[in-house]
Amino acid sequence: MKRVALFLITNLAIVLVLSFSARILGVDRFLTQNGLNLGMLLAFAALIGFGGSFISLLMSKTLAKWSTGAQVITRPENQDEAWLLDTVAELATRARLPMPEVAIYEGAPNAFATGPSRSNSLVAVSTGLLQSMNRRQVEAVLAHEVAHIANGDMVTLTLIQGVVNTFVVFLSRAAAYVVDGFLRSDEEESTGPGIGYFVISIVFEILFGILASIVVLYFSRQREYRADTGAATLMGDKRPMIDALKVLGSMRPGELPKDMAASGIAGGKMSMLFSSHPPIESRIAALEAAM
Repeated sequence: MKRVALFLITNLAIVLVLSFSARILGVDRFLTQNGLNLGMLLAFAALIGFGGSFISLLMSKTLAKWSTGAQVITRPENQDEAWLLDTVAELATRARLPMPEVAIYEGAPNAFATGPSRSNSLVAVSTGLLQSMNRRQVEAVLAHEVAHIANGDMVTLTLIQGVVNTFVVFLSRAAAYVVDGFLRSDEEESTGPGIGYFVISIVFEILFGILASIVVLYFSRQREYRADTGAATLMGDKRPMIDALKVLGSMRPGELPKDMAASGIAGGKMSMLFSSHPPIESRIAALEAAM
């Protein structure tokens, strides 16, 4: 319930900020008496599309901690925490990265990496994962997450999300304007779009949004393959990552909040098109064929 409330509040805040920004900049006035101002609409779409994605990216570490209850390790309180810090530090050094924050959270087996940049990142693992794997396998999972950071995956996925969001906003409103104009063609005194335009634009936004999510999730799956390979490279051995994936494949992975699902080591429930992660079997096969 806490995760749902946080998700809704965060997204509402982002919408309000972007709506206010659009009003201040004047880019929300793309509907004019002379018709649709496509240039203004594109500016509005880009603000909404990229603005929302980058605000989410900037808030990603804070939201991750809030939503999962992850506790950042500042001073190790036991050998496991000390080992986690030392292992991430060693992996970060190999990847030529600044030291990420390291955190532990209560939950079923999973792990994730997040943060707005390579120099401002977070690696978190669940207690369930630490209890389910040996240290070599946990190291492979940590290497996978460090590889995500080294590859700049968070920023890359944000840019892709911003591009597709821009097209969704632009195309949904442009298509709605055309359809609304067609439906109102017999109204001689029509002075502009009616309520039908707003209803149709919402419908188109949902439809285009579904198509856009397929594109984003495709790139998310590709980055998982790259991170698996990156983990094998960082460790100098692909077997620990393969073993870790086999362990994950034999159990039910922990769910992450909706806006962080693509950041986890494991995930993907629906059909392949709507999954943020490839099937475990495919990842293992790709690793066995690599290197």
